[in-house]
Amino acid sequence: MLIRLRTVVAAALLTVAAFATAVDLAGGHPDTYVVRKGDTLWDIAGRFLQKPWLWPEIWQANPQIANPHLIYPGDVLSLAYLNRAPAVTSTPGPRTEAPINTIPLSAIEPFLRDLRVTDSFEHLPYVVGLEDSALRVSAGQLVYIRGLSAAAPGQRYMVVRPTSRFTEVDPATIRKVATTHDRIHYSDELDFRGRHVDGVEHWTARPIWVRNKETLGYELARVNVGTVTRVGGAGGDADLVTLSLEESGREVRAGDRVLPVETQPYDLHFTPHVPRQEQEYSKLQILAVADGFLFGGTHDVVAVSGGAREGIDNGTVFSVWRTGERVVDRVRHGDYRDDNAQGDRRTRLPDEYASHIMIFRTFDKVSYGLVMDSTRRTRIGDEVKHPDAR
Repeated sequence: MLIRLRTVVAAALLTVAAFATAVDLAGGHPDTYVVRKGDTLWDIAGRFLQKPWLWPEIWQANPQIANPHLIYPGDVLSLAYLNRAPAVTSTPGPRTEAPINTIPLSAIEPFLRDLRVTDSFEHLPYVVGLEDSALRVSAGQLVYIRGLSAAAPGQRYMVVRPTSRFTEVDPATIRKVATTHDRIHYSDELDFRGRHVDGVEHWTARPIWVRNKETLGYELARVNVGTVTRVGGAGGDADLVTLSLEESGREVRAGDRVLPVETQPYDLHFTPHVPRQEQEYSKLQILAVADGFLFGGTHDVVAVSGGAREGIDNGTVFSVWRTGERVVDRVRHGDYRDDNAQGDRRTRLPDEYASHIMIFRTFDKVSYGLVMDSTRRTRIGDEVKHPDAR
């Protein structure tokens, strides 16, 4: 559900490697463009390229841009392409101002660092008790872990907590009359023990009934980090490990889970590209929006119901579409209403474009993306398609 991790970030935060591909310039574009404060290459490409996710072409055609998120006000970018090279000389601007990087990369690192998706969590080591029998503890206090028998003093571990479960419903078990979706996904909120919270769930559509469901993954949120100070100890169970917490903020509770601290658990480099394989319609949908909201806009983070299993990797660009409703054609059928699965006479309206997203973190069956541009709000249940979809 991306609880409490709404990240409002600029597209310039994503460090992107250049690549060569065919690109079409929009009609009426100027030969040059002078960079202004607050610009990003994605924004510039959105004005002058028919496909803004191909903005690395602008970077490649302007070799004075050594780093795409370090362009400066006053830089003159060539937009006149001749044999895939600039026909107009591009020039760097003065370096008297700070580079155009309104929010540093570190602003999204908390999101990248704090959320991960796993197939299960029950097998993970867990907090069995807290110092002084407290209900919650944080920096400078001790917690006692069961299941870390291989730990050694000085090792660092991360305390995490299950927040959401992402699920896909088998399309063969859905009564089509009940929904405009060919597939249904939902996310339900979990308590600190990883148990379902009654009434706190978000469906991409409401089916009449379902049978078979597949769990796409459990979202784990980072709570704290600590260092092992002792393994076992006099008077206590021999399999308990003592962890000294290092961070203030979110407090640790009994039942929280533990993972090793990774030195670099995520990529910092992204190459925008189209999906590497086609997907069945409705396979990919928006599962969740940052902070548990139902809707999101430009620069919000969303979860998508597909990952490495579907050929998705970091940098994949998608378009997001509002699913067309099924309505009764009252001219043709009068006031006919079909509440049964037989003889549905409703008309399916077309999907409507809402936004583009770029994937920046991928797990096996779930991935996270950043809304790069939008004309409508991106909402839970929207269809995720090829960026060239029409």
